Amino acid sequence: MNFEELMDKRYSVRKFSDKPIEQEKLDKVLEAAMKAPTAKNQQPEKIYVLKSQETLDKVDALTPVRYGANTVLVFTYDENEDWKNPDEEDIHSGVEDASIAATYAMFEAVEQGLATCWCNRFPYTQLHDSLGIPSNEKIVLIMPIGYAPEGTEPSPRHFASKDVSEMIRYM
Repeated sequence: MNFEELMDKRYSVRKFSDKPIEQEKLDKVLEAAMKAPTAKNQQPEKIYVLKSQETLDKVDALTPVRYGANTVLVFTYDENEDWKNPDEEDIHSGVEDASIAATYAMFEAVEQGLATCWCNRFPYTQLHDSLGIPSNEKIVLIMPIGYAPEGTEPSPRHFASKDVSEMIRYM
């Protein structure tokens, strides 16, 4: 599958089967995330793999966006490790670095026959505290990952797009 086919095949899945992910496939997804570029290659991103019922219950207590997946990836970045822009205070690379890693993971998941959903609808501080994530790490997103049930289709929103003139500016 080439990259364009991969992009076309990927969509957000909001219902997962109970089939567990094979460790080899999960390892490939995590390896892909680790290959993602980061500012100055400082690699501040961290990935928490939630698989135990106890941690999944903690997610469910705070948000409906696990969608039944038996594995959830939590992408964070370490504020002490991300690149800081010397030209402007408060500009740093953590969110971007973790987002690129998540994107690599998302595309590798498709390559492995898995489905994902990039989720930001959760109380960040409460999830952070509930999972016991160190205070120097900031959550960027959670990503349910697993197998989509047979017959799952992209939502109609998946195909909606603004006109190119609204998104691209030449200067």
